[in-house]
Amino acid sequence: MKVFVTGATGYIGSAIVRELLATGHQVLGLARSDAAATSLASVGAQVHRGSLDDLDSLRSGAAASDGVIHTAYFTISSDLARSGEADLRAIKVLGAELAGSSRPFVVTSAIGLLLPGRLGTEEDAASPNSFGASRVASEEAALELSSRGVRVSIVRLPPTTHGEGDHGFVPTLISVARTKGVSAYPSDGSNRWPAVHRLDAAHLYRLALEKAAAGSVLHAVADEGVPVREIAGEISRRLGVPVVSLPIEEAGSHFGWIGHVFSLDIPASSTLTRQRLGWQPVQPGLLADLDGDYYFTNEAWSKLR
Repeated sequence: MKVFVTGATGYIGSAIVRELLATGHQVLGLARSDAAATSLASVGAQVHRGSLDDLDSLRSGAAASDGVIHTAYFTISSDLARSGEADLRAIKVLGAELAGSSRPFVVTSAIGLLLPGRLGTEEDAASPNSFGASRVASEEAALELSSRGVRVSIVRLPPTTHGEGDHGFVPTLISVARTKGVSAYPSDGSNRWPAVHRLDAAHLYRLALEKAAAGSVLHAVADEGVPVREIAGEISRRLGVPVVSLPIEEAGSHFGWIGHVFSLDIPASSTLTRQRLGWQPVQPGLLADLDGDYYFTNEAWSKLR
């Protein structure tokens, strides 16, 4: 199958590209720069020049392919609504090109769209009252495509998709601990984060492309919910700094932009995903990954500067 991948050189997308190529698929990767084009060509992917806001490039990429995996996302921390609008436009344009063809379309979403405080499942709808509310319209638009002859599926990623190359939440927590001299957690630290290794997530995207039924919602979750005090404890041990509890109201001032996210209790199940697609995570869990070396090397630290 020839697969058009947006975000093909990103942290998740690059792992998906390698997964697809290793299993006999062809990849047409969206590239907005010369560096991205060179990176794609070096692993054997075909290059399609364009970007998420170049809607014509999205249309032509989808038209030239047997299926689409959409992982690109503009993260504008100061304007989450604008990020969500760009994602929604891309999904609508890609979906319109695929309409009536029964071709697969795998769309990326987030566990953060579910209401906190309970074990989220694939059957739970995205909530406008969730932390990830700016992406709710994208899920709804994607699912609507199943009635228009598109074999669409949604992969919800947890807040921590870990592994080498990670420059997201966990490296930011490590950076804060280095800077402040303590590894902190909010309140009693019992709130839970789901997690998955990026290679396990990439495997799920391929299975969704190949096998998922139209309208499927899938959870890329290996660890259902790691208590954040255990994450803070592992960071404390590796850095040799004290681990401390903070009042919940101080999380924002201590952690900055990540404070609210680190205070969420958003455990999630992938039981239905495993049953439907036979997906079985095999990579190290989050705490085991933190016990390795990558997250605490100079290379990982430099990516946050």
